[in-house]
Order: sequence, then structure tokens, then C-alpha cells
Amino acid sequence: MRSMTGYGRGEATAGGFRFVVELQSVNRKHLDIALNLPRPLYPLESRLRETIQTRASRGRIQAACTVLPEGEAAAAGVIDLNLARLYADSMRKLQQELGLEGGLSLDTVLRAPGVLLSPGQDLAPEAAWPALERALQNALNALVEMRETEGAALEQDLAARLATLRNCAAEVRTRVPGIAALHRKQLLERIQAAGVDLAADPEKLLRELALFADRSDISEELTRLESHFAQLEKLLGQTGSLGRTLEFLTQEVARELNTLSVKSNDVSVSHWVVSAKTELEKIREQVQNIE
Repeated sequence: MRSMTGYGRGEATAGGFRFVVELQSVNRKHLDIALNLPRPLYPLESRLRETIQTRASRGRIQAACTVLPEGEAAAAGVIDLNLARLYADSMRKLQQELGLEGGLSLDTVLRAPGVLLSPGQDLAPEAAWPALERALQNALNALVEMRETEGAALEQDLAARLATLRNCAAEVRTRVPGIAALHRKQLLERIQAAGVDLAADPEKLLRELALFADRSDISEELTRLESHFAQLEKLLGQTGSLGRTLEFLTQEVARELNTLSVKSNDVSVSHWVVSAKTELEKIREQVQNIE
């Protein structure tokens, strides 16, 4: 089991450049990848997305890639000399035409757009890909490790809350015989209070009692709840993308709890159902963070 929240950072060096990839992930129903790449690496965007998709199935993942020069590459090729000469010539010509005074400084030329080159601006995407992929894989390894660590903590919490739900259901099950007897007694009392002759049509009375008992019987709901609990417990021990299945099962548990409360019409059952719903809401909040 993995959480959808995590962080990973990876590095790799090649050709005098250091490639750094940082990944951050948060909750999202589907996989949503946002990339921040240096312009020379734009052609590699699809490869980066495909690589991330092999390791994550849900969540919003923000990936930031940085290229840093190292050694001689840090000082080489950072000025476009041809463009600088063009700017300088044009500025001198403009100064003469307008009759302006003052000297042309190096700082003025360097501030002209495009004169100072960004590190790695002339990188070839195909040449950069092997190192960038290594950095990405290192970042993914760290991201997945953090997601699994948090997922293990979520699994323990869910297991404890599932045990609480089972206890609530067990308490409700002990009330089943008493609920049936109580409803039968209440129905007979209402019939007698209405002045109906029970001996006049005993078969009809039996049919009404059977129908009433069926409507108030909560055994089926308890059986389905136990089935859902068993499936939830089984999922807690599995790996892979479990979030959507867990969300579906928690919805089914909520539906059965609502039916229990309505059909039983019993104060003690309602008390346990409220306790179970409170615990289930906490489970649903946790499940929203599971991949």
C-alpha cells in the first residue's frame, strides 16, 4: 500500500553537466503530471511522462528538472559573442545618429537580450537523455520509498479502525434476536389496541407478522457488512493501486450502515451505527490519500 504524498530527488552527471530532478506528489483522483523543464529539454517531455507513469498511477506529481554546469562547462560558452558585437555596433551607430554623449560599457552590452546564455542552453536532447533518465529514476526511487513508508503507517491506522467497525457490527448482531421479538410484541400490542380480532383471520395475521419481520430483519445487512470487512482486510495486505477499490468498499459499508439504522428502529443499534459511521468517516479520509 502506498500513499499519494511524497518527495524524491535524484542527480546524475554527464558531459560536464549535473542533472537534478525533484518530484513532489499530492492527492489526486487520477494521475496528473506537471513538468518544469529547461527549454533545450522540451523534446524529452513525453519520455519523462512515460517513465513517471511506469512508477505511479494516481496523484498530482510536479517534476522539476535543472541542468547545472560543472568544471570547465561552468564558464564555457556563456556569452553569445556574435550577438554581443551586433548589439555593440548598433548601439554605437545609434549614439552617433542621435548625437548622444557617453561611452558604451560592457555592462550595457551584457544586459542586452540573448547575450548571456543560460547554462546548458546548447544541450542536445538525445545526448542529455541517458543522464536525465538516471536522475529521474533516482528521484522516482526516493519518491516511491517515501510513499510506501507513509502507506505502511496508513495501513496500520486503517487496520485498527477496521477492527473498531467489526466490534460495532458484532454488538449489533447480538441485538438481532431481541429486535425481532420486540417488533413482534409491539405489532401485536398495536393490533390489540386497535380492536382487531386476531382469531378471525389467523392466516392473514401470520402473513403480516412475517412481512413485518422481514422488513425489520437486519441479518442480511450484517452479512454483507462482514463480507465488505473481509475484502477490506484482504486489501490491506496487498500492493499496487488500491485506492479506488478501497473508496468503493467504504461507500458500500456506509450504505449498509444506513440501512441498518433505518430497518432496526432500535436505540441501541442506532448508537452503535453512529459509532461505526464516525470511524468510517475517518477511514474514508485516509483512503483518499492511498494510491
